[in-house]
Amino acid sequence: MNGLWLQLRKIARARRVFGVFRFAVFLAWALCAGVAAFATAVPWSTVGPDGGDARSIAAVPGDPSHLYLGTTNSWIYESTDGAMLWHRLAKLPSVDNLVIDHILVDRTNPLVVYAAAWTLSHEGGGLWVSRDGGRSWNEPAGLRGQSIRAFVQAPSDAAMLFAGTLEGVFRSNDDGATWTQISPEGSKEIHEVESLAVDPANPEIVYAGTWHLPWKTNNGGKNWHNIKKGVIDDSDVFSIIIDPLKPHVVYASACSGIYKSETGGELFRKIHGIPATARRTRVLRQDPAHRATVYAGTTEGLYKTMDGGGTFKRMTGPEVIVNDVFIDPANTERVLLATDRGGVLASADGAATFAPANRGISERKVAALMVDRVQGSRIFAGVVNDKTFGSVFISEDAGAQWKQVADGLDGRDVFALAQSIDGDVVAGTSSGIFVLDGDSSRWQPRNVVDNAPVKAVAVAVAPHKTKGKRPVKSPSPAKNPAPTKGKPQMVLDSRVFALDLSGDAWLASTSGGVYTSKDKGTTWQGGPVMGMAGYLSVAAHGSLMAAAQPSGVVLSHDAGQNWWPISTPIALTKIHAVAFSADGTLWVGGREGVYFSRDAGKSWMWVHRLPLVDVDELSYDAASGAVLVSSQGSDFVYAIDAKTLDWKWWETGYRLSRVRMAGGRLLAASMEDGVLAEPKGEETEIGAK
Repeated sequence: MNGLWLQLRKIARARRVFGVFRFAVFLAWALCAGVAAFATAVPWSTVGPDGGDARSIAAVPGDPSHLYLGTTNSWIYESTDGAMLWHRLAKLPSVDNLVIDHILVDRTNPLVVYAAAWTLSHEGGGLWVSRDGGRSWNEPAGLRGQSIRAFVQAPSDAAMLFAGTLEGVFRSNDDGATWTQISPEGSKEIHEVESLAVDPANPEIVYAGTWHLPWKTNNGGKNWHNIKKGVIDDSDVFSIIIDPLKPHVVYASACSGIYKSETGGELFRKIHGIPATARRTRVLRQDPAHRATVYAGTTEGLYKTMDGGGTFKRMTGPEVIVNDVFIDPANTERVLLATDRGGVLASADGAATFAPANRGISERKVAALMVDRVQGSRIFAGVVNDKTFGSVFISEDAGAQWKQVADGLDGRDVFALAQSIDGDVVAGTSSGIFVLDGDSSRWQPRNVVDNAPVKAVAVAVAPHKTKGKRPVKSPSPAKNPAPTKGKPQMVLDSRVFALDLSGDAWLASTSGGVYTSKDKGTTWQGGPVMGMAGYLSVAAHGSLMAAAQPSGVVLSHDAGQNWWPISTPIALTKIHAVAFSADGTLWVGGREGVYFSRDAGKSWMWVHRLPLVDVDELSYDAASGAVLVSSQGSDFVYAIDAKTLDWKWWETGYRLSRVRMAGGRLLAASMEDGVLAEPKGEETEIGAK
């Protein structure tokens, strides 16, 4: 028992997202059931799809094939072969949403790596330092909690570092151990510092770009003066670079365009050649061997000038959002881009052409996950927020390699994936439903609504509820009139929340209501049910169908022609998901856990002692006979035996949105880390029913 207590305490400390209530339930279960111990937590592995958001690239000085990559979810990647293959190196502590905009490798000691970050959700962030090549990290106190938007090392003094934060400009003279603010504290002008540059010979000369114009100090911060002459007022200055051999030549990028100064910033002139729509230039980089060549990474592609800003040419498509540019000092024809959604793009011909260099990078926001009914190694992942870089990815080898299959989806987000009994693969998107054609290369729309409205019985349901294991009674359903015919055709172009194609008819819940199709999606019938359209989850078992929205569940016994409400457990205050197991048992998951009914909602039972609340998703796996349970607020996964009610659990190390079984191995979808896979040979713990 002492060993059990020690492991319980260890897990309690480690799992801040586990919560007091859930841990209390789990503790009670462990003590009552007499379970020996927790399983050793082995984090699941990320398996793709490759790509996602990349924010910063840095190389080890003298070894440009040794690269570090910063992301938007606190992870740092490493490549030792010039971006051919990446691996996750470390996750910075503190929070899960650190935007690592700057990585810097000390030029005098390549084992010293700095990572400066800010957070997406609030004014937080900080600086982390590694002295063992990124294996372990610590956070100096001087910048703790600061939202760091700029970070540079003085070219003439490697011990001197500068950080730009929302509060101002800070300097360290001792390799980042201590920090001093060198801009006026509480200044109403020098704050929200987005960019920094330090004179190559004199570290007392510092340029600072803010969200409202650039500034300069010639004496290490004792005095600052505005260098806005020639710059359009109220320009956010995203990047400043200094010519290393001619430090009076300064380039600055702003929301109003790109500027060049040949007077050390005292006078700027605007550079023409980049369209106004692309003027949010996040980064400027100068070719170290050809100083007249400057790259401008914008929100509408990469631009390049070879004549010092005289003319610019766009080198990528406008869909590429560039966050950082790396130019190989040993071979300046080799250029890498860190981009939104597209991950890392690599060029070997001076940016004339680019190809993805994302193998091993798993940063996709996967909202839908499907495993082929017949080929368990064939996986489909639907992604969101990726536009031309996203939609659907397919792996034929259990996640080892992925192929984008997006033709016909036109950049739509994919929120649901399902497969029919006949093998049809269907995607529910941000705007409509699409079926993958036979050669698995193009999606075809299936959005005609030949609308005989789905009807619902207007029965006033008494709030029959349960407490613990006490059953709940539902009123008998009234008979509905036959659906009306002859309505004009419409197009189903709303967001699709869920799909189930396993029943007597295809079933979909959308922001416009619940729809069914008996002709494989050629036409759909439906609309709001019980006057409501917000049904987020659906499930089918032959002609028996269920649809759930947060405040209730409706049921159909005739493949969606008629619907009626059923009562729900009194303890369940918010419903998120429904599922049917093989014998027709109806399962619901929500804020207070998982319940089930073996009599179509007339009575309900609680899955006793299951230590998971805020259940977001349920799915039934026929091969194992288990109901898979997950929560976006937890990194635990549960599988409930639908017959015995025994359950197993896994700690994944990631927050999940979907869980599926593939050939006896669990896969999960994550909104930050792509698709995750259970470690091979991983043992699970058994829970009591």
